[in-house]
Amino acid sequence: MAIAAYQLVALDCPEPESLARFYAAVLGGEVRQYSEVWYDLYVPGGARIAFQRAPGHRPPSWPQAGHDSQQFHLDFTVPDMDTAQEQVLALGAVPLDLDDNDGRRGFRVFADPAGHPFCLCRA
Repeated sequence: MAIAAYQLVALDCPEPESLARFYAAVLGGEVRQYSEVWYDLYVPGGARIAFQRAPGHRPPSWPQAGHDSQQFHLDFTVPDMDTAQEQVLALGAVPLDLDDNDGRRGFRVFADPAGHPFCLCRA
């Protein structure tokens, strides 16, 4: 028997509304504001991602360990890697590691506008 039930992932960031809208453009869904410092994205299928204002937020350093290391990353499957890459870059994502070894590796790494790493993975 489980001890707990999954509720959401919360991302610290400097601008929660704009980051919520970035992920809504990537994943679809509905952005809801709960306060000046907290926004939720309800993703199709039932998942929820929250965005919380964190003054002084510093993005993690990818892929180093230690101070400012990657705290987590999100993986998203996509049907067409090149099209998805073009779209996330147009939304403001930053490429971190696009060398997917001619498709053999199966993923490419980006940072969202607040610096959190995420991967586009072949479906």
